[in-house]
Amino acid sequence: MSLPAQHYQVMFSAGEASGDQHAANMFLELQKLCPGICGIGMGAHKMRQAGIDIRFDSSGIGVIGLIEVLKHYRQIRSALQLMKQVIVQEKPDLLVCVDYKEFNLKLAQFAKRQGIKVLFYVSPQVWAWRPGRVLTYGKAIDMMAVIFPFETAYYQAKNVPVRYVGHPSVDKVQPLHSKADDMRDFGLNPAQPVVGILPGSRSNEIKRLLPVMIQAAETLKQRHPDLQFVLPQADSVTDGELLSHIQNSTVPIRIVKQQVYDVIQCCDAIMTTSGTATLEIALLGIPMVIAYRLAALSYVLGRQLVKIPFIGLPNIIAGQLIVKELIQHDLSADSLAAEMENLLFDQAYRMRSQTNLQQVKIKLGVGGGSKNMANLAWEMLTAAT
Repeated sequence: MSLPAQHYQVMFSAGEASGDQHAANMFLELQKLCPGICGIGMGAHKMRQAGIDIRFDSSGIGVIGLIEVLKHYRQIRSALQLMKQVIVQEKPDLLVCVDYKEFNLKLAQFAKRQGIKVLFYVSPQVWAWRPGRVLTYGKAIDMMAVIFPFETAYYQAKNVPVRYVGHPSVDKVQPLHSKADDMRDFGLNPAQPVVGILPGSRSNEIKRLLPVMIQAAETLKQRHPDLQFVLPQADSVTDGELLSHIQNSTVPIRIVKQQVYDVIQCCDAIMTTSGTATLEIALLGIPMVIAYRLAALSYVLGRQLVKIPFIGLPNIIAGQLIVKELIQHDLSADSLAAEMENLLFDQAYRMRSQTNLQQVKIKLGVGGGSKNMANLAWEMLTAAT
């Protein structure tokens, strides 16, 4: 049963494709609780489709790495200034910061000074680097919503309000059709192995990872002519960004739009960038190899800060290396192709990978993340009324 409509206004701030999706899903659930609620903020087309009034389109600022951020600094600074102006002029009842840590920390600090309640969704990975920042975030927010159960302890230890809401991917990773229907619709032969290529949702990821993935695909095709290749195109990636790399490839790569989970379920093995995609692949039980490359200086600086041995979320959750990580200098067409061959053709290796991924799925729990976030936001909105 929905509650009576109220004139609440919630401001969202999402700077990346995954955050755009999380915010959209949360707002749709929030509308069920309060049909008259108003959403404004920074995001992209998923949030716009959900009915949020987008004041700054974040499609062009979802970058990672120090060098990459510096290149986009002027645009990111403009976005921050605009969002601060919106806070001052419209005084939303609640600010929901979705991931995009450094930007959203600054925005949260500003909002807090303006007397705005702040809910931070998707905790900064304080367990991976800079654990001392727990208190910094604690001073800027009213509530931290974490998506991994082990994260709550870091905030509880510093008396920072925290709520485990579940990982949003558990709910949303659902193919729309059966595998058999997808294979037919995508023009894939069910009798031949399918290799997935997931180079990421950011422009700089495409530039750094897609060329080496295509080279690996060409190597694999030469050794195994019956292999098929498919690439689910992220919503934030333009046709031109992909075609500039794919058009000269000797391997036919089928590009599919807006059906990422249907594509993933058709794959026998996948080469993917690091990030949320690795969890989505794990939830669907598909063996994978993680490829990751940054600008040289960004990588060197990052290695000084990271306190854990893995970058892949399935490995972090498992507490051990269950998915091969090919990072920076270890990443090459040959190393990618070799690991893909293991995943495709070494049956014992493949089965072990699938078993380990099943354990990751179990640890992620039953889901309900978007609904739990909406309930938490509603609690914060109505707490003083």
